[in-house]
Amino acid sequence: MDHAPYFTDVAAGPTPQAYWVRASDGVRNRIAVFSGGSRGTVLLFTGRTEYAEKYGQVAGDFVERDLSILVVDWRGQGLSDRVAPDKRMGHVAHFLDYQRDVEAVVKAAKELKLPKPWYLLGHSMGGAIGLRALYQGLDVTAASFTGPMWDIAMKPILRPVAFGLGYVANVLGLTTMFAPGTGPTNYVLSAPFNDNLLTTDEPSYQALRRQMETHPELSIGGPSVGWVSQALHEAQDLKNRPAPTLPAITFLGTNERIVDKPAVESRMAGWTNGELVKVEGGEHELLMEGDTIRLQVIDQMLSFFGVEAGQPGDEEQPRRASI
Repeated sequence: MDHAPYFTDVAAGPTPQAYWVRASDGVRNRIAVFSGGSRGTVLLFTGRTEYAEKYGQVAGDFVERDLSILVVDWRGQGLSDRVAPDKRMGHVAHFLDYQRDVEAVVKAAKELKLPKPWYLLGHSMGGAIGLRALYQGLDVTAASFTGPMWDIAMKPILRPVAFGLGYVANVLGLTTMFAPGTGPTNYVLSAPFNDNLLTTDEPSYQALRRQMETHPELSIGGPSVGWVSQALHEAQDLKNRPAPTLPAITFLGTNERIVDKPAVESRMAGWTNGELVKVEGGEHELLMEGDTIRLQVIDQMLSFFGVEAGQPGDEEQPRRASI
């Protein structure tokens, strides 16, 4: 694996080793590996628009707890290969293409001999990619999710319109248009902090803005019509599958407005050895909230994994808790 750049000037936390890895179809992805202790490794599956530098502080939190962490830039975002004609667009030809990236990540983790056990942490879109990867045999001991995109929040009347638009765009070869209401500018760069959909912590929000202003190559804007169509179909397929058998904990902000909360609640209600934690007042990006919420989420996650105390999934029915 060749070394890749990582922008320490805008990233909090420790400095990782960054690498280029190639998926089976030739797409080049960037990963960042933060070496911790020997208590295991967290595979962090990022959300749409995200990149490794965004999680520098979070990586430091895990390293301080004697865990290594691997963060991936999915195809079409961060420093990984962009797969749309407009490089500012979030796009994927097929949602299952992300599983090619997962395979490349797992291969790299094995080659780097990252300490086991491995744990999954999937945020937003990474939660959908991670759930699919679990069905395909991802080698992790337990899983965690924050604001997982197991469906997209939208008004019921718009859902058939979105499916129909995706079908028409595919027939006409227009899947690489920006989805209606979106454009080339990243949400953080265009939306004021007040009443934003991501975090209640202004320093975190401004830090994200500085990262993309300093290194515009990290930024992407809205999704393509094709991405939205693919995401909706993926969510529909995942809903029809029973929950995996391994232990899982999911954190959901009570003010979540990006992913569909009922879809998350329904999935966790049927996850026999799963736990749903509702974070009071939390927005979509719980790991970008202030120290109190972020560290409570991480500590409760690791306790569930059995890293701090106890063993994960030792109850027969899903537990309900609030932070």
